[in-house]
Amino acid sequence: MRFIRKLLMVLGLGLTLANASAVVGSPELGKEYKVIDRPQAVEAGKKIEVIEFFGYFCPHCNALEPLLADWVKKQGDNIVLKRVHVNFHGLESQQKLYYTLEAMGKTEEFHVKVFNAYHIDRNRLQTDADVMAFVVKSGLDKQKFLDVYNSFTIQSKLNRSAQLMTAFQVDSVPMLAVDGRFVTAPAMAAVTMGRVTEQTQNMAVFPVLDWLIARAQKEKNISAKK
Repeated sequence: MRFIRKLLMVLGLGLTLANASAVVGSPELGKEYKVIDRPQAVEAGKKIEVIEFFGYFCPHCNALEPLLADWVKKQGDNIVLKRVHVNFHGLESQQKLYYTLEAMGKTEEFHVKVFNAYHIDRNRLQTDADVMAFVVKSGLDKQKFLDVYNSFTIQSKLNRSAQLMTAFQVDSVPMLAVDGRFVTAPAMAAVTMGRVTEQTQNMAVFPVLDWLIARAQKEKNISAKK
């Protein structure tokens, strides 16, 4: 019985990957991706900029995170990943938490821990007090964190976040922008697949991202790095 369950899991993953790869040949504008009205300036040099619009409150962002992390590692020096924490529900405290971790150089260490705090430990991070409870529990330097958290730099980040959300017409998360022009998302990437699981949607977005990055590289005459 255990062998059969394992076999079914393997077969299921194979079908997921096959479905996800179906769009890689030629994603269609208006289906698997869209182009924003006014392209945004990028400062990525010989790399392609990818922006993830996300929220710690978002269960779909939480589900995508480990897959996205693996994909970023595989892309290596081909891309620069930036994150923008959205504010859909007045959750400025979560935005400030993310941008404070980013400013302190602590994102890689604590990003998943914040997702876990919200989705597993049930700390909704709705107030400054909730955020500080996470900070203390996580072992971050409380005073250093507060100094950054309440700084003008973080307020500027919040303002910039709002500008980018408007520029990229972000109405849901997770959403991913490539080279300041193209936008896709798991739901968009799987739009022609019918009713599929969230896992399949998440897997479908990466071939689309790969295709958009390759297109941007070709247009800019940038060689992909292996």
